[in-house]
Amino acid sequence: DSLGGSLQRIASGIRLNRSGDDIAAMSVSENLRGDAIALKQGSRNLNDGLALVSMIDGALNEQAGILIRLREISSQSATGTIGDTERATLNLEFSALRSEFDRIAATTEFNDRKLLDGTMSASSSKTTVLQIGLDSGTNNRFNLNRELNLNAVTSSAMSFNTSSISTETSAMKAMDSLSLAIDKLVTVRGRVGAVQNRLEVAFDALNSQIESINGGIATLRDADLAEEFAEMTKRQVLVQGAAAMIGQANLIPQSVLTLLQEQ
Repeated sequence: DSLGGSLQRIASGIRLNRSGDDIAAMSVSENLRGDAIALKQGSRNLNDGLALVSMIDGALNEQAGILIRLREISSQSATGTIGDTERATLNLEFSALRSEFDRIAATTEFNDRKLLDGTMSASSSKTTVLQIGLDSGTNNRFNLNRELNLNAVTSSAMSFNTSSISTETSAMKAMDSLSLAIDKLVTVRGRVGAVQNRLEVAFDALNSQIESINGGIATLRDADLAEEFAEMTKRQVLVQGAAAMIGQANLIPQSVLTLLQEQ
């Protein structure tokens, strides 16, 4: 039995093949395995959260480009060196880009969840919570709505939905509105960037924790092959010695019988 156990541990590389091998170590290792599996799912949840935040950041980046272009053509329209025809053309581009700004806000989504229409605000009834730990405690859950507090990023929310650059005066007003909108968007992107960085740090920390737990499990469960080979060799010698002794013991009656026959 002992030799068979050694062979099994060497073949599998696992010291704890059944509960009876080491009851205490088996209990601890099973608890650690459960923790590791839960944390691995938490790591996947965090990765999904990072993908969601990255999508938000990408959409905001496109909207920022639109705002910069809108302010550029507003400045162009506000100058007195162009005529009404040029301003009308610029106003067409202004309207088209503003519509695209709102389209991005309306269509940016992750797994059927809208991201820029106000759904990700702290006051939204639809919350996005990342479960990253072992229980439902506050420190093991990450509320993206509360951290991002992302209100609707639309021309209406940014207060330039009624702007026009068809005249010099309206173009100057549009420039002021767009400057404020850019400032708002910069603040939003700063908050998104902070959350993104925090999630990345949490992701790395969680994976480090998982690696440490797996190391502990390996210490408890994995066989020490050097020790097992030494034990196997010892037990092989014992088995071979026992077999030899049994063979010698079986020869004794035959020897006695031979002596009696000779007499």
